[in-house]
Amino acid sequence: MDWIYILIAGLLEIVWIIGLKYSHGFTEFIPSVLTVGVTIFSFFLLSKALRLIPVGTGYAIFTGLGTVGTIAVGAIFWGESINLLKLFFVILMIFGIIGLKIVSIDDQQEVDDLSKVR
Repeated sequence: MDWIYILIAGLLEIVWIIGLKYSHGFTEFIPSVLTVGVTIFSFFLLSKALRLIPVGTGYAIFTGLGTVGTIAVGAIFWGESINLLKLFFVILMIFGIIGLKIVSIDDQQEVDDLSKVR
């Protein structure tokens, strides 16, 4: 369930980053309120996930999802440029996120195995 919390929190990070764009420096009331609300909920889910997921791994995945998603949204909806080098590094981030998740699962299995021995 903790990985689902991280996934949802990362997706909500994309939403609140977009909200920052539409709040125009928190001068627009409704986008500002929605942005603050989504931000709080995103961090709430992140904090729940970090109870069992290592903090470095969890935060890296959270920010990685937000970064990749925000770049994709910017390119798709606002025509922001993506060159080959930027695309390469986004793909590298995706592989890094997947790698962190795989390594974290292995670490958790080792901890579980050690706790069974004791």
